[in-house]
Amino acid sequence: MKVKNIKIAVKSEDELFQEVKNVWGKAEKGEKLKKHEGLYFENLEAMRKVLTENRLTMLKVIRKEHPASIYELAKLLKRDAKNTFDDIHFLAEVGLIELKKTKEGRERTTPIVNYEKILLEISV
Repeated sequence: MKVKNIKIAVKSEDELFQEVKNVWGKAEKGEKLKKHEGLYFENLEAMRKVLTENRLTMLKVIRKEHPASIYELAKLLKRDAKNTFDDIHFLAEVGLIELKKTKEGRERTTPIVNYEKILLEISV
């Protein structure tokens, strides 16, 4: 597993549009494009709705403890299993975690965090 950082940025619609326009121009010219992985928000408030304290704690616990299932993660966090399940699936939808299904006896879904740091970029 390659450890990496994930980039989170706050950019306006105009900034995102300009970035897409630049990439499109490079693609049309046949230039090599750098792969951009990250999560972009229009403002800080939108970012705060995704990266709540509970969800950041979940990411840290997954990275450190490597729980074998969402249920085990809920026990480690001392949280309700349903709320933990909902947050885990939300984080997977936005690309902050990976879910791996395993079948050792009973089927389990293992949450995985494949990065060490979240880098926040805010344009001024």
